[in-house]
Amino acid sequence: MLPAILSSPSSSSTSTFPLRYSSPSSLTNLSSLPLTIGCRRTSKKSTHNNCSIRVQVSSRMIEKETPETERPHTFLRESDEGSSGDESSKPNSVRARFEKMIREVQDSVCAALEDVDGGGKFKEDVWSRPGGGGGISRVLQDGDVFEKAGVNVSVVYGVMPPEAYRAARPVDNGDTKPGPIPFFAAGVSSVIHPKNPFAPTVHFNYRYFETDAPKDTPGAPRQWWFGGGTDLTPAYIFEDDVKHFHSVQKGACDKFDASFYPRFKKWCDDYFYIKHRDERRGLGGIFFDDLNDYDQEMLLSFSTECANSVIPAYIPIIEKRKDTPFTDEHKAWQQLRRGRYVEFNLVYDRGTTFGLKTGGRIESILVSLPLSARWEYDHQPVEGSEEWKLLDACINPKEWIC
Repeated sequence: MLPAILSSPSSSSTSTFPLRYSSPSSLTNLSSLPLTIGCRRTSKKSTHNNCSIRVQVSSRMIEKETPETERPHTFLRESDEGSSGDESSKPNSVRARFEKMIREVQDSVCAALEDVDGGGKFKEDVWSRPGGGGGISRVLQDGDVFEKAGVNVSVVYGVMPPEAYRAARPVDNGDTKPGPIPFFAAGVSSVIHPKNPFAPTVHFNYRYFETDAPKDTPGAPRQWWFGGGTDLTPAYIFEDDVKHFHSVQKGACDKFDASFYPRFKKWCDDYFYIKHRDERRGLGGIFFDDLNDYDQEMLLSFSTECANSVIPAYIPIIEKRKDTPFTDEHKAWQQLRRGRYVEFNLVYDRGTTFGLKTGGRIESILVSLPLSARWEYDHQPVEGSEEWKLLDACINPKEWIC
C-alpha cells in the first residue's frame, strides 16, 4: 500500500507487529507464526515494542516530517510551477490539480464511512516537511461497523536509491544506473476493514509520480506516470455484490477506453497474486501502473473518475451486509483471509516495499494492516462450502460481468 505515499518515520508512535519473516517461499516458512496477530497503534507514551518489523535503510531518503495543527492549503513547494514556468500557471499544473483531487476524495470517502459507521470518527494527523510536501493521515478504529479504516493523502519530494526506483517502476528498460534519483509523488490510498465477516474489505489507491531529475542525469530519465486501482477482498462471496462492484469499475473505465476494464481487471488479478500461496488476495477490481502512454490530461481525468467511483461501488455493499448475523466460525474464516492480506502487503506490495526502502512514515505505510489476523497450520476448507467457494475464486479468477 502507498498510504501516505511516502513519509518519514515518527519516533513518537509505535506500531506493534509480532511477525518476522522475509519473502516466504513455502507454507513451512509460515509455521512459526502465532495463530493470531494484532496490529494496532499504541499510545504515544507507550514504550512497548513487540517484535517490530526491522527494515534497514542505508540513509534517509526523505526528510523527517513536522507535525502540524492545521491543514495547509497545499503541500506543494512554492517553486512548483506549471509546465509553462509561469508562477501564475501553478494552480493549473498536473501536480496541483492531482493534489486537489486526492484531498477532495479523502474528504468525501471519510464522510461516507463515518455516516455508515454511525459512532466512529476519524483521527487525523497532519504533517509537513521543511523542503516541501506533507500529508494527512486519517484512521477510524474500533468503530461500530469498521474495525479499521485508513484514508491517507500525501505529497512527497525525496531522493530514492536505485533499488527503490526499481520497486516503484520495475520496467525501466535497463537504463537505471547507481545513483540517487530525485522524485515527486502524490497520492490517496485507503484500506477499509469492516467488522462483519460478510462485509468485504476494500482497497483503493490513486497516485501520480515523477522522477524529478534533470534530463541529462545518467540513469535517471525524467518521467511521469499514473497508477492506481480499486479492489474488493471479501471473506464470503455474494455474487450480486461482486457484480455490482465490478460494474462500477467497468463504467468508470468505459468512459475513457473500452479496452481499459478487461485490461486493468486482468492486471488486478495478476498483481494481487500471492505467489507462495498460488492464489489471489481477493476478487479483484481494476489495477494499473506506469501509465504514461496516453495523453496526460486524459489520464488525470481517468484517475479522478476512478477515485470518485469508490463510494458508489462500495457503500451500497456495506449498507447491505454490515448487520448480517454471523458465527464464531465465520469470524475465524475472515481472520484467516486477513492473514493472506497481511502476507501480500508485507511481501509483494510495491507501495509498501517502496515506502520501507525510502524511510517512509511507518504508521502510514502499515495502516493497511487489519487490527487482527489469524494463521492456522494447513487449514483446508471443506470442498463445496462457502469458504471453499471463496478460495476457489481466489485461485481461479472469474469474469464477473459480461
